[in-house]
Amino acid sequence: MIDEGASPDRVVGSNLASRRVLVVGASSGIGRAIAVRAVRRGGQVVMTARRADRLDEVVREAGGGFIAVGDVRIPDDCQRMVAEAAELLGEIDLLVYCAGVAPLRPFDQTTAEDWSQVLETHVIGAHQTVLAALPFLGPGAVVAFLSSETVGRPRSGLGAYGASKAALEESVRAWQTEHPRTRFTSVAIGATYPTEFGDQFDPDLLRSTLEVWARHGLMTEEMLRTDEVADCLVGVFAVALDYPGVGLEHLVVRPPSPIAASFAGP
Repeated sequence: MIDEGASPDRVVGSNLASRRVLVVGASSGIGRAIAVRAVRRGGQVVMTARRADRLDEVVREAGGGFIAVGDVRIPDDCQRMVAEAAELLGEIDLLVYCAGVAPLRPFDQTTAEDWSQVLETHVIGAHQTVLAALPFLGPGAVVAFLSSETVGRPRSGLGAYGASKAALEESVRAWQTEHPRTRFTSVAIGATYPTEFGDQFDPDLLRSTLEVWARHGLMTEEMLRTDEVADCLVGVFAVALDYPGVGLEHLVVRPPSPIAASFAGP
């Protein structure tokens, strides 16, 4: 079993001492930051992602935790990663699904491959992970999925991404309906930096796209900070686990910032 020697570095609300946590998509961005904080706040944490070397880095940064390598787009990998987590943890108190991908493409140029990427990652992979995890969820477990503020307010260039996140949120509502004793929740995240979200975007297309977003009032002057988002969410989840009679159906995390009047790119 797992050594519980890790201690929290900065506690918001309560900590995760003795809590058993599975973070899916922990190799970068918000998922990585959540995994690090969960370990440092005393959680018994298993981290999953495709890139083993990145997960090794997260374990070193966090000062603990265990890894299970695999790709959520492969159903057998979902089953195996959850089984490995259950072998280590016994039961799962908190599952946070952070795996994500975002092709930047005008909607009339969006390809079948783009659709396959986002749907397999955000919808099918999430579903297969839950199916594998159901037998191992502890009483009052929280199962949280990172979604996006683009749901309901589509962004030019991110049509397939936003549509897949909308499907994810509807899937979460289906889980809530059929499994009301487990606290399934989606977390709509606003623009956050730094992450790897736009690392593969074409710079020229990104610049022109940001100009369109600004003209339509879809950009804030400031972005969320990855570490602060992770601090906030881990704190919320930790408190929720202490109060199993309180549901978390949908959270929205956005920067408290004015809308950008224009985009002044480099």
